[in-house]
Amino acid sequence: MADISFHNWPFFDDEHRRLAAEIGAWAEAEVGLREDGAHDVEQLTRDFARALGDAGWLRYSVPAAYGGAREKLDVRSICLIRETLARYSGIADVAFAMQGLGSGSITLAGSKALKDAYLPNVRTGNQIAAFAMTETESGSDVAAMRTRAIEDGYNFVLNGSKTFISNAGIADHYVVFARTSDAGAKGLSAFVVDADNPGLSVSERQELLAPHAIGSLAFEDCRVPRSHLLGAPGDGFKIGMATLDIFRATVGAAALGFARRALDEAVSYADRRAAFGQTLADFQMVQDRIAQMAIDVDAAALLVYRSAWVRDTQADRVTREASMAKYYATEAAQRVADSALQIHGGRGVVTGTAIERLYREVRALRIYEGANDIQKLIIAGQVLKEHRETPVRNRPRVID
Repeated sequence: MADISFHNWPFFDDEHRRLAAEIGAWAEAEVGLREDGAHDVEQLTRDFARALGDAGWLRYSVPAAYGGAREKLDVRSICLIRETLARYSGIADVAFAMQGLGSGSITLAGSKALKDAYLPNVRTGNQIAAFAMTETESGSDVAAMRTRAIEDGYNFVLNGSKTFISNAGIADHYVVFARTSDAGAKGLSAFVVDADNPGLSVSERQELLAPHAIGSLAFEDCRVPRSHLLGAPGDGFKIGMATLDIFRATVGAAALGFARRALDEAVSYADRRAAFGQTLADFQMVQDRIAQMAIDVDAAALLVYRSAWVRDTQADRVTREASMAKYYATEAAQRVADSALQIHGGRGVVTGTAIERLYREVRALRIYEGANDIQKLIIAGQVLKEHRETPVRNRPRVID
């Protein structure tokens, strides 16, 4: 039985608590049943997006003006939904997450016309969204991006490629980042590109450790109307980082969902599995594992929901908090999944079991939306920036 006592933490209001109960009941009844026996990950992703839209959960991906549940994107709500879905299905979690990530930049920087055209269909699940930033030579180093967008009258002409793009091949639109000048990070811009735009093609479908609808895109003289530019030329890096500020903590929430499920599976198994005249749970070494798993889960939850609370109530930019949440929660989830598998012994490596699935699902979270090594650099940079911006007279005294 999942621990839900954290719903009483002061990070949440009563609406969040109702949401957590409702999405929990829906996921228990709906999510696992859809994935059982499914082999077509792309079709399953579409099915989940439509089911999430029909049930109203995608209302949390857009603001109220476009049919959303709250006036603005509420990160705590998104985290609660992602954590819950991840307990049951990594595919369901990604289907939900990408509707928000693939439209978040439109919410933040799109014109009214773009918001009117795209956000209502994202909310219903009638259109699939995607976020296209990563390139073969430009992953965490976003400023090294090579895809170019050259202005040509009322259009921009895009040439280049993207890789590891979730929903590639099934998305109806992509938020695409491309270089409009050579001014480093300040030379990047963001565009909304329809999937059927001439010059845009899916160049490769990729298979990952865990099932995922993902692939590479190619742009060959792909003409995009100037009206599909988000913000102004050169705003792309700022828009992309602001979008990730919202959704990076939710990656930690998905990791938390995987970790909670792994902990529950491990505790249940250890308490019934007999060995040497007692249960596994009676062995101190197993208890040590369970204790560390529980500590990791609670510490991750505190960082994830702290970050979400700060973004919702205190500040528009939460770079430090979101990076801490993403880093710790995903690293912790890996440790928890590994310990859960070890407790299960041979049963843990049998294909198709919950523990085997969780072990595979959790690994990619330490890489996407900023590899965890990069998160450490971001955190250190934020700490040093805060120190250097603090007047000398206000710094704590250091005794040599």
